[in-house]
Amino acid sequence: MLRLAKREPSALLLGAQLLGVLVYPFMEGSVGRALFSVFGIAVLGLVLLAVRRSPAWTGFGLVLAVPATVLLMVQVVTGDEALLPWSSALEAILYFYAAGALIAYMVEDHVITRDEMWAVGATFTLVAWAFAYSYQVCQAIEPGSFTAANDPEGQRSWMELLFLSFTTLTSTGLSDVVPVKAFARSLSMIQQLAGLAYVAVLVSRLVALTVIRARV
Repeated sequence: MLRLAKREPSALLLGAQLLGVLVYPFMEGSVGRALFSVFGIAVLGLVLLAVRRSPAWTGFGLVLAVPATVLLMVQVVTGDEALLPWSSALEAILYFYAAGALIAYMVEDHVITRDEMWAVGATFTLVAWAFAYSYQVCQAIEPGSFTAANDPEGQRSWMELLFLSFTTLTSTGLSDVVPVKAFARSLSMIQQLAGLAYVAVLVSRLVALTVIRARV
């Protein structure tokens, strides 16, 4: 894994994120999801080590990752759901930070490597996870921020919020989960804008550089 993290860290991250999409439905309990979140943070650490541009990148990532991991482990041991908003907030910041690190990694030069192509997908999943954690914090602060056809009054599960995040980021509009409170809708609108900007600016730039390299 260390060799893969050095050679193609973005592929490792994308694979871990997609594995999470498939595994999370079987780990809906707080303990199972917390354990898998710890694994996700470990993978993020490998990626930050591999793509860091300066020691500050990795140092700040550790500042975020260590308390998030501690809170998740305490949550596993105690089963205290009150810690969930705090760990989710740290994870949201960490995932946004990691997405920024990968974007900086992709745009720093005009040479497109295979790992940078993997980074396109990895960054997209990072942003989706970051907003899902943000939705979880929003729901904890203001219960009833999101509704769903199958359970209009209940709190939304992690998979429901992750599904909402992916559908909002891709602008497909397929989610049955709907933000109904004002701040939840604000977060959703920001995510829609982020999804459009990601495709319009970053992906189009990488495609253009790839075409130029092919012609040369």
